[in-house]
Amino acid sequence: MPRTPSRRAFLGTSVAAAVLALGRSPRALAADPAATDADDVVPFLEPQPSDPARTMLHWDKLNVDADWITPTPSVYHVSHYKPDPKLDEAAHSLSISGLVDKPLTLSVADIRNRPRAEVVATLECGGNGMSPSFRGAVANVKWAGTPLGPVLKEAGVSPDAVEIAFWGADKGKEKIRGGEYEQHFARSLSPAMAMRDDVLLCYEMNGQPLTPGHGFPLRLVVPGWFGVAWVKWLNRIEARERPLRTRFMAKDYVTLRGREVDGKTVWEETLVGPINVKSVVARVTKQKDGSLRVTGAAWAEHPIKSVELKIDDADWQPAEILQRPEPRTWRFWTHTIKDPKPGEHTLTSRATDAKGKVQPTPDDPEIKNKKTYWEANQQWPRRIKL
Repeated sequence: MPRTPSRRAFLGTSVAAAVLALGRSPRALAADPAATDADDVVPFLEPQPSDPARTMLHWDKLNVDADWITPTPSVYHVSHYKPDPKLDEAAHSLSISGLVDKPLTLSVADIRNRPRAEVVATLECGGNGMSPSFRGAVANVKWAGTPLGPVLKEAGVSPDAVEIAFWGADKGKEKIRGGEYEQHFARSLSPAMAMRDDVLLCYEMNGQPLTPGHGFPLRLVVPGWFGVAWVKWLNRIEARERPLRTRFMAKDYVTLRGREVDGKTVWEETLVGPINVKSVVARVTKQKDGSLRVTGAAWAEHPIKSVELKIDDADWQPAEILQRPEPRTWRFWTHTIKDPKPGEHTLTSRATDAKGKVQPTPDDPEIKNKKTYWEANQQWPRRIKL
């Protein structure tokens, strides 16, 4: 098992401020009875995260009737080099170079003066789900900035460019082939992906400037991809003739998985990129009529088509998906157990996306033959006792 990406830093407080983030009154949002009476919540039996104050989503507190947008103080934060850069927006600039007709240097003011776009998208850490204590590194946020595509078109990216690379201001020393070299965090996308309409040069989250931990004053936003691709403290873009192979493109955030080919196991390493289809059982609440309301979330690179719930070893039952129009956001779902029986029960959810991809079981070869912790999207059984 490769080591966990170093120097993770998680900043913020709790998920309770979601009501304010949505700009609606608490009374209007409190449709879930459990939101107003903590005694109605049925606790899960499995161990909870050892540090409840750690900044990530605490699923048992999620109210699907109110928390669709995650408040900024509750959005997880991962740093790969320390210290985090402390940048001056007025002095910060972004260069676009490499295989382009017209290299550009843009200030943040220049970028803010370009056409503004807003995208609501789910941000997830590539290691989210690697263990029971690390399952809340995911958030749904409203991002604002200017689309990257028109900027690249203005620069005139050459058809010979094989990828578009993005560098952040964060840096550190890396040991490479016996030497030690200063490296900046960097990731790359294909030209077609970089040109997609919803990929942003982002300067706001949830209606406010980016926080320092989330890349102030400028970051990349790549909806549908794991957060490692969303380069923070962005200061350089390069159209390249050769693929970039830095630590975060060649060693870390690379999944090792066995695949059956002609009766033999072939071991492959693939880059962590698009988000895998995933769902979770977030909370169970007792209702006044004695039934149980099971709620949760599901997300993927592509829109969620359906969510199902299995109670113990019974057949899968369809859950109701709460409608939201944005294609690259999580979807909340709910299911009512009308006549719950006393005793211990296991609740398992599985999601299916619009491409027909089904969330795998823990013993599915896609998960069982995965030897690295990234892309842990297996079904997650949760236990309760009535």
